[in-house]
Amino acid sequence: MSQTPTQPDLLVEGADILGQGVADVLIVDGHIAAIGPDAVTQAPTRHQKVEGDGLVLLPGFVDLHTHLREPGREDAETVSTGSQAAAAGGFTAVFAMANTDPTTDNAEVAERVLDLGVRAGYVDVHPVGAVTKGLRGEELAELGLMARSRARVRVFSDDGRCIHDARLMRRALEYVRIFDGVISQHSQDPRLADGTACCHEGELSGRLGLPGWPTVAEEVIVARDVMLARHTGSRVHVAHVSTAGSVEVIRWAKAQGIDVTAEVTPHHLMLTQDLLAGYDPVYKVNPPLRPTEDAQVLQEALADGTIDIVATDHAPHVRQDKEHAFVEAAFGMLGLETALAAVATTMVSPGRMSWADVARTMSTAPAQIARLTTQGQGITMGAPANLTLVDPTRPVTVDASLSKSMSRNNPWHGRQLTGAVHMTILRGRVTAREGLVWGEEVPS
Repeated sequence: MSQTPTQPDLLVEGADILGQGVADVLIVDGHIAAIGPDAVTQAPTRHQKVEGDGLVLLPGFVDLHTHLREPGREDAETVSTGSQAAAAGGFTAVFAMANTDPTTDNAEVAERVLDLGVRAGYVDVHPVGAVTKGLRGEELAELGLMARSRARVRVFSDDGRCIHDARLMRRALEYVRIFDGVISQHSQDPRLADGTACCHEGELSGRLGLPGWPTVAEEVIVARDVMLARHTGSRVHVAHVSTAGSVEVIRWAKAQGIDVTAEVTPHHLMLTQDLLAGYDPVYKVNPPLRPTEDAQVLQEALADGTIDIVATDHAPHVRQDKEHAFVEAAFGMLGLETALAAVATTMVSPGRMSWADVARTMSTAPAQIARLTTQGQGITMGAPANLTLVDPTRPVTVDASLSKSMSRNNPWHGRQLTGAVHMTILRGRVTAREGLVWGEEVPS
């Protein structure tokens, strides 16, 4: 999609805004022009009506943790196909992780990823910069040049690899503080969970004969990093929290006033290690799925604000990288298209979170962490019209074959979830509707 299509202004009629009350919303020139009775009276002569009865209107979702694979692994995903999956999942902005080939460790590659996102046009694509050159953990990448580039990188991560050198992590935190950046850490001590570790260490791993990934390997890095954040006065973000112990450390750090934020994935909220009993590599992910007790603590922490946001860690892989013996298979799962349904099923339907909480954890807070000014602004007069309409009670049976992603490593295949994205709107333009993205249908 190289050109932005023209589209009339929108009038969303009778949607439940944040689950807190029904109102009409008028969108003109890509911004919210009126809310309530004035929306109808101020509507231009030529406008498109969107029936919102029974739907919840939320700010467009922002994913702080997406793997789009381009450049380098276009056989698994491209910026365009990943953007389509994101739009279908209700996202209006995603952050593309740096473990590409070449690595996003310089301004040139960061700007290339940015431009690919603009060319695709389905969501805003923001590159995440690598913390170290080539993700090797030896020398800082061009952090300042990426921050000053057209891409205006503010989030940096070696995701997939831990910045295990404490001195290097300290230097990175000190450097990004200059331009209010944030380091997103993949918390995995390589001496406690090396490259062979592939599932939660415990009774099940022993019974299955699989190398274990102990919870302490995550927790010691989280503890070290929050102390470094306090020492440097900088910001650290804990990626894909998976253990109760990590939650305990983060809760303590926040009580001390340390500038730490944290994310949890939909799969760590809902899926548990029991799924590994069949050795299905679709469930191999890093960090690994944990016991039910950990998942319950993660749910509680997301509900009470200890964990700030939901991030998908969308990690597409080609079949030949996944269809191996469990130990040898690639880590990672798809997540963009099913994130809302997984969160709605796990957190909203049981009453653990409200739709306003979903807006906070999937839009407002991730945008704030990334210092975005054009996303996550809420549903207010004058704000950019980046919006998601959700059908809160619609049952969804996940079919991996229907994914917009090029890959099929979908852990939700065959599951019935509750809650579906009805429509995604990017700056007033409909980019997805009922599973179809722009180009498959012309919004009318």
